[in-house]
Amino acid sequence: ARRAVDEMTGLQALERNAPSKPMIAKKCERIEHEYTRHGTLCLIGNFVVTTGELLRPTIGPTRTETDFASHIEQTVAADPKGSWVFVMGNLNIHCSESLVRLVAGACEVPTNLGKKGVRGVLKSVASRQAFLSESSHRIRLVYLPKHSSWLNQIEVVFGVIMRKVIRRGSFTSVEDLRTKLLNFIAYFN
Repeated sequence: ARRAVDEMTGLQALERNAPSKPMIAKKCERIEHEYTRHGTLCLIGNFVVTTGELLRPTIGPTRTETDFASHIEQTVAADPKGSWVFVMGNLNIHCSESLVRLVAGACEVPTNLGKKGVRGVLKSVASRQAFLSESSHRIRLVYLPKHSSWLNQIEVVFGVIMRKVIRRGSFTSVEDLRTKLLNFIAYFN
């Protein structure tokens, strides 16, 4: 299964202080610009290019190495013996030690991974990316060229989410934001 993967960070749960005024003849909808902040969330998603679906999203308060590795792990758990190709950018968490260990374990790679910053597969970003990109692994990552995140097709879906859910939304809490994101993703799929 080929998936485009990325994160949408800093999704603010903003509650508008007054209701929006609906569109009327010769006037567009008027959205209240004063708001109360309730916190932020990060959406990590998988876009299946062949079906146009956003599957197995992870929504949490942070975007860390652990968050991203856990997201990939829960995605792979949907088909533990399947073949996976993840297309993504060059963010440091996309080639982390945690991710290398996850892929090595899941693919049963019989190699000493070494020590981060010292030797072996874990030595550098380049060595970790080379290992994670290895075409012989059934879980493989494909990295887009630097400064070309617009090539990642999940960015189109994130634009839709921003326009349809976030930009004009009013959320009473981060849980309300999470619920509305998940509802929209279910509708989108």
